[in-house]
Amino acid sequence: MDLFLQQIFNGVMLGSTYAIVALGLTLVFGILHIPNFAHGHLYMLGAYVSFFAMTRYGLGFWPALFISVFVLALAGVVVEFLVYRPLRDQPHINSFISAIGALIILETGVVVIWGPQAHRIPNPYPGTIELLGMTMTQQRLLLIIVAIIMIVLLQIFIKKTTPGTAIEAVAQNREGAMLMGINVNRISSLTFAISTGTAAAAATMVAPIFMISPAMGALLGMKAFIIVILGGLGSIPGAIVGGYILGLIEALGGGYISADYKDVFAFGALLLILAIKPTGLFGREVA
Repeated sequence: MDLFLQQIFNGVMLGSTYAIVALGLTLVFGILHIPNFAHGHLYMLGAYVSFFAMTRYGLGFWPALFISVFVLALAGVVVEFLVYRPLRDQPHINSFISAIGALIILETGVVVIWGPQAHRIPNPYPGTIELLGMTMTQQRLLLIIVAIIMIVLLQIFIKKTTPGTAIEAVAQNREGAMLMGINVNRISSLTFAISTGTAAAAATMVAPIFMISPAMGALLGMKAFIIVILGGLGSIPGAIVGGYILGLIEALGGGYISADYKDVFAFGALLLILAIKPTGLFGREVA
């Protein structure tokens, strides 16, 4: 029973990270209707910005996190403006190729600046808490709390604010939103800023727990796409639920079967769920 509870906690921790990253990816897909294949590498860059701020300038964990969020929000605006906006009305293959180029540039740039070796951000909260047979490190528990707060605040922003309503309007009908006077370009930039900023926050929270490396964005980005498909393309609740489902599947599979194959379980879950419900958990049939 203790092992089960421990794996549940680990799964919720992983799921919190996945949900935040997939949520940003879902927002971008809802606006542009194209997948941002560079999303995982922007997540990786957020971890390195925090690492640089803490090791080069001696900043604390929280100032480094806020700097990373700000820098990556700006980076998201730049990527939207340079990579996706010029190709908005072009075939999707063009955006796909441009995104591949962007992620190669990001990964190569990080290798040139910080080297190919892995790094670790100093853990600001190394203590542990014992509860119900579980050993919870403070940093992992904090990650879960911060992720839940971010999810709630983002939901409030989308549902209760004018910019959030504009994002929903553009996602539902771009032409109709333009006719209502909504600046679609501005909303696209805002959406990218939110997407990459939240990814940077998730990366910074995870960095003291796991090693960071230039290649870390590739696998995370792939898992984020799995989550978006599992939850239903463009579904915000689906991204949240899918993230936690994937985290729990990986933790329980790794704990009871083999940690060597935990990444395989994600693809197995994708195949199983899509075989039962091809549109994803929260997806709807297109008329």
